[in-house]
Amino acid sequence: MAPRQDTTPASQTLSRGIRLLEELADARGPLTIDDLSARVGLHRSVAYRLLRTLEDHGLVTRDATGAVRLGTGLAALAAGVAADLQSEALPELTAAANDLGMTCFLVVLDHDECVTLASVEPRHAVTAVAQRPGTRHPVTRGAPGRAILAQLPPRRWPDGVDARLAAEVAEAAERGWATSHDEVVPTLRAVAVPLSVQGRGPAAVAAVHVNTEADDAAIAARLEAAAAAITSAL
Repeated sequence: MAPRQDTTPASQTLSRGIRLLEELADARGPLTIDDLSARVGLHRSVAYRLLRTLEDHGLVTRDATGAVRLGTGLAALAAGVAADLQSEALPELTAAANDLGMTCFLVVLDHDECVTLASVEPRHAVTAVAQRPGTRHPVTRGAPGRAILAQLPPRRWPDGVDARLAAEVAEAAERGWATSHDEVVPTLRAVAVPLSVQGRGPAAVAAVHVNTEADDAAIAARLEAAAAAITSAL
C-alpha cells in the first residue's frame, strides 16, 4: 500500500491545533490549558491562541473555570464524513449491538490505518466496551484490520505483514470473518466481517467484547447480516 506522499510544506500551526484536538479526544473529558500545553509541548501562550481560534469555530469550548473540552462543531464535521454510509450503518449497528449485547462498530481504511467511523454500545448491557469514533490503529492489528486486508491483494498490503499475519488474513478471507484478542486493547476480543460497498474503499463491521465464552461464529453471522443490510441499502 503506497505511503502518504506530499511535497507541500506542512503547516506547523494547523498541526499543533489538530494535536490539541487529539489530546482532548483522548482525555475523554475537560483539560486545563496548562494540561494541554504540557501534553503537546507548547508554551502556554501559544496553546491559548490556538484554543481561542478553535473556540471561534466551535471546535472547543471553555467553561467558567477555564477547562477546555471538545465542541459541538466537531460533531457537524464528523457527520459529513461518508454521511450516507454512516446513516445506513447506524441502525444496523444498533440492532446488532442490542442483539449481541456487545459494542458494534464500523471501520474504514485510511492509508495504513483502521479508523472507527461509527460505534454503538448495547442498550441494556451491564458492561460495555467503549469504541470511540475516530479511534485509529494499524491495519496490521485486530480483527477489523484482518477483515479489511482480506479484501485487498497482497501487493496493496502495508509493510509489516509477516507470514503469520498473512496466513490469518487468508483464513479470514476463506471463512468470511476474522477474530483477534489482546491486540489493540489488552483483555478485549473482537470479531469482524468485511464490508464491501461499490465505489468505496474496503471497510469492516465489528464487535468487541470481554466474554471469553462467546461463540465467534455466531457473532460473525450476526455481523454478516448487518453488513449485508448496509450493502443492500447503499
